[in-house]
Amino acid sequence: MGTSWSAQIVDPPARCESAIEAVLARIIDQMSNWEADSAISRFNRAAVGAWMPLPADMLTVLRAGLDIARLSGGAFDPAIGQLVDQWGFGPGLGPAAASVTAPWTRIEVEGDRARRRADVALDFSGIAKGFAVDAAAAQLRAMGVANFLIEIGGELRGEGIKPNIQPWWVDVESPPDLTIPTLRIALCGLSVATSGDYRRFRIADGARLSHSIDPATGAPIAAGVASVTVLHDSAMLADAWATAITVLGPDKGMALATRHDLAARLVLRMDDGAQEYMTPALAAMLE
Repeated sequence: MGTSWSAQIVDPPARCESAIEAVLARIIDQMSNWEADSAISRFNRAAVGAWMPLPADMLTVLRAGLDIARLSGGAFDPAIGQLVDQWGFGPGLGPAAASVTAPWTRIEVEGDRARRRADVALDFSGIAKGFAVDAAAAQLRAMGVANFLIEIGGELRGEGIKPNIQPWWVDVESPPDLTIPTLRIALCGLSVATSGDYRRFRIADGARLSHSIDPATGAPIAAGVASVTVLHDSAMLADAWATAITVLGPDKGMALATRHDLAARLVLRMDDGAQEYMTPALAAMLE
């Protein structure tokens, strides 16, 4: 996934590290656009209209991604792989295709199989890391681990408590070039995901291009949103919602988050620093 992982585990059983690595390898094998033989790469190469059975994890992520696409009006779109490629954030395989409006609507799922109804490509970069956190946490619970904190590329989940009877206190990652209040949260059966413009970007003709693509325009989002943090029971959904809110921006994005009772914070770049937005759900958690 182009990132690192870490775990703090109370009384870890034998082989828990290799068990987590096996989970991550399974997810990469299914959902990495950078692996030519992964399930997602084979799906994207399949003939338009051809049904393909999907492995269980990939099917879970695809269904969740389509749900968030529907709820966000397409701000989160799991089928913008060609746009990701065109803007230099994907593996860049194959020629650029003609743009398709609302690519997610061209994906059809039936039972345990799916198909493309147009020449679009799945890309789970805005949701797969969160799913990996959930999957690794599920593996640890299955091994009898009750108290742990697991992190993959800045997405975290905490279960239980630390040996000193304290919860897993986490300082949410802040944009490194902005001064904003520290958001400290206790993760106990809770996940947190942050989308930030400082993580993945590239410079083109002197301009800084965000890796967050707006499906409505087919281009990287305009500069402004520095980071979005979402707390949720599911790291996968926190990851996807953070992406959607980032794309929609402070007004529409935070209105969407409030409407769905999400605990979310958005940090907006201003000429004189930063402005912080917080949903009522998050404000209530911090009281």
